[in-house]
Amino acid sequence: MQSTTRKRLVVAAAVIAPFVLATAAAIALRMQQAEPPVPITSAKTALTVTLTAPTLANLPLRVSANGTITAWQEASIGPEANGLRLLEVKANVGDRVKKGQVLAVFAAETLEAELAQSQAARAEAQVALAEAAANAERARHLQSSAALAAQQIQQYLSAERAAKARVESAKAFEKNQQLRLAQHRVLAPDDGVISARAATLGAVVPAGQELFRLILGGRLEWRAEVMAQDLARLTVGQAASLTPDGGEPIQGTLRMVAPLVDPQTRNGLVYVDIPAQSFALAGMFARGAFELGSPQALTLPHSAVLLRDGFSYVMRLGAESKVQLTKVTTGRRSDGRVEIVAGLTASDQVVESGGGFLGDGDRVRVVEAASQSTELNKESAKPKESAKPKEIEKPKESEAALKSKETMKSKAPNAPLENTL
Repeated sequence: MQSTTRKRLVVAAAVIAPFVLATAAAIALRMQQAEPPVPITSAKTALTVTLTAPTLANLPLRVSANGTITAWQEASIGPEANGLRLLEVKANVGDRVKKGQVLAVFAAETLEAELAQSQAARAEAQVALAEAAANAERARHLQSSAALAAQQIQQYLSAERAAKARVESAKAFEKNQQLRLAQHRVLAPDDGVISARAATLGAVVPAGQELFRLILGGRLEWRAEVMAQDLARLTVGQAASLTPDGGEPIQGTLRMVAPLVDPQTRNGLVYVDIPAQSFALAGMFARGAFELGSPQALTLPHSAVLLRDGFSYVMRLGAESKVQLTKVTTGRRSDGRVEIVAGLTASDQVVESGGGFLGDGDRVRVVEAASQSTELNKESAKPKESAKPKEIEKPKESEAALKSKETMKSKAPNAPLENTL
């Protein structure tokens, strides 16, 4: 029994061994025929750029300032009469008024009654004066005849003088009442614009309480803060341009430079007159500048200057068509150009635009501005080819593998017969 089993194992091993050997040979041959992977290399292409050089240009020299638009002068308007009831209000905020125009009216019944009383007192004093004057006149006529005592005569004369004084006092009191009656109307002290109103109908207002606030003449000024080192460059009469928030530029004239500098901010105040026809309003914030001239300076376009880490740089063309990141010091800016204070000379060439896509040491291809735009138009006009999928080639089987497959096919039908022995 053991010998029969051993024979079967020997026969099976003899059948399987050629198949295993053929399979191993096919795998080895396939590994030898496989091509090695092609390493992927990425060559950085040179970017196409245009160049520019620093040029001299006239840039305006300005002193910047900012501040608040305020009234040139304001008047506080209130009643002079005390304890009167406000009867009528004839002005409101924003109204333009003329000098002497009625703004408010108080109830005058009490004042009219007091005036009538003062007039009656004056009339009474005048009657008393007439009687005293007649007595004094008779005493003078009798003074030489000694019909009256000297003391009696002196009393008549003194009574006359006292009556005259009472008449003058009554007249003064009547005039005072007339003035109080005239004060029941609140008048505008000057031409201007009403900027605030506190008057309320029916209120009993004490003397001196503010009812209105008036911008005298409607005149406004710009109180701007300027750095201390720039104050010496400003003179009275210089032109100033200011722009309120959300408004159009306004042309003003420097009226005065403050003699003091704030010790906290180290800024000084300057006062600029604003035309009355402007749309500026008191309380608006405005930024502006004072024109000091237009000296020449070395300039570059804005697009050529890069801002990195708080500093200004340009891409300067160096040897072998490579760009170098060069730090520069900038100054004034106007009409799309920037003043180059330090870092470049007039003979240097820098990348005009697109420098943000370049790094220090990158190679570039320099073209003229017109040719660069032509090339870009040509590239955009070319039709894009659709990508077709590549067919994957199947590896060819070796002759040994084919022979091993044929051998297996020829021996496969006999295997079951041997297994059944």
